[in-house]
Amino acid sequence: MIASNRFPAPGSPAMIRHVAIVGGGFSGALLAINLLRHDGPRATLIERRPAQLGRGVAYSAAHEEHLLNVRAGNMSALPDDPDHFVRWLAHNALGDRTTFVPRRVYGRYLREMLEQAVAAHPHRLTLIDDEVRAIAPADDGHQATLAGGGTLAADAMVLALGNLPPHTPAGIDPEALPPGCYRGDPWAGDIAEGLHDDDTVVLVGSGLTAVDAALLLDSSGFRGRIVALSRRGLAPRRHADTPPQPGLSERPAATLSALLRHVRQRSATIGWRAAVDTLRPITQLMWGAADAATRARFLRHLRPWWDVHRHRLAPAVADRIDALLAAGRLEVLAGKLVAATADGPHALLDWRPRGESETRRIRAARIVNCTGPQGDLLRSGEPLLRDLLARGMIRPDALRIGLEVDAQSRVVDADGTVAEHLYAIGPMTRGGLWEVVAVPDIRQQNWTLARRLANAQWVGGEGL
Repeated sequence: MIASNRFPAPGSPAMIRHVAIVGGGFSGALLAINLLRHDGPRATLIERRPAQLGRGVAYSAAHEEHLLNVRAGNMSALPDDPDHFVRWLAHNALGDRTTFVPRRVYGRYLREMLEQAVAAHPHRLTLIDDEVRAIAPADDGHQATLAGGGTLAADAMVLALGNLPPHTPAGIDPEALPPGCYRGDPWAGDIAEGLHDDDTVVLVGSGLTAVDAALLLDSSGFRGRIVALSRRGLAPRRHADTPPQPGLSERPAATLSALLRHVRQRSATIGWRAAVDTLRPITQLMWGAADAATRARFLRHLRPWWDVHRHRLAPAVADRIDALLAAGRLEVLAGKLVAATADGPHALLDWRPRGESETRRIRAARIVNCTGPQGDLLRSGEPLLRDLLARGMIRPDALRIGLEVDAQSRVVDADGTVAEHLYAIGPMTRGGLWEVVAVPDIRQQNWTLARRLANAQWVGGEGL
């Protein structure tokens, strides 16, 4: 147990004795665990999909052959115990710090941590299998309305909603296509169901989600043609076969052009992987120092390049993708999806190659949306987010890639006012932090908020 600095302030209206966490995936479950470790207030963890409790979509829906894209040595869930996951692997004879372990194994690790926390603190951590449909201010805290008909009051609430599902790509109207032809979520159901070996599957997107989908199709026995289509036709690069050597982190000039020159120059001497990795510890600082125009330019021009170099494939996964490419079973195309129309049980997908004016056509038995998670609140169909937007309790960040929060993870409402005791953590806060989609970043954000909430139960404030 990790004790917080405690200075009693009984009766203070700002004291936090009960925290409700909306979302029981990686971010939410880890926050509950950290509240217990910090000797913080009691917590209630609410998750609408019990199978994802403690694991989320990334670690519960993955196929057994889907691997983490980071070596085990940097995947501890606890920032104060960097070898926690490595010890767990060794205890279970599942690998060492250099291993790219299956995502399902990591999900098991997280679920066991949560189960142990519940067993050790049965009166301080409660799990609820339900969905939060609305949140409203109540007394000195907030009250959540549950889909099952009940309500839950808490002094503080934390939105740990994970990633929003991908938006339907422009040019596709799912209702106009044959049933089952379009799959909007590669994790919802079997994307290989009903396919034949002479069929073509189009993956809209060529990033990590498309890699997962291609592996799913291959593992399911599909031997037809797989086409991954994205604007630039970029695919994730592979990790080196051996762990990188730690290097010095240095901050280049603030402009994007200077950053690009810096990475290219460093790549020539230490290799592109090490050049990108030296930016890793300061990426959030650079993002925080950039103005809105610079951030928008990065998203528009450099983000695809950053993603494929920053988020890499385990060597074993890269080998499988290379084999599919070499066999002609997988093709990566650069271009824009123009339209998709029905053609009997199939779809005719029109696309325009990058740099060309004429369109081409692919006859697809299935189209799978692999554009990856999105964060535009205004396009979300999630009942809770729609309710919070309607009440003016949250607002999108300036780039519409998540919701706006301040430096202490408190949400900002429609008028620009920082909320009292309503927080958000995880990928939905990427607008303010950018690098908050991977375990190393989420665990640190999580740890910091847990400590702040633990202190708030004693001193009646949050500015510690």
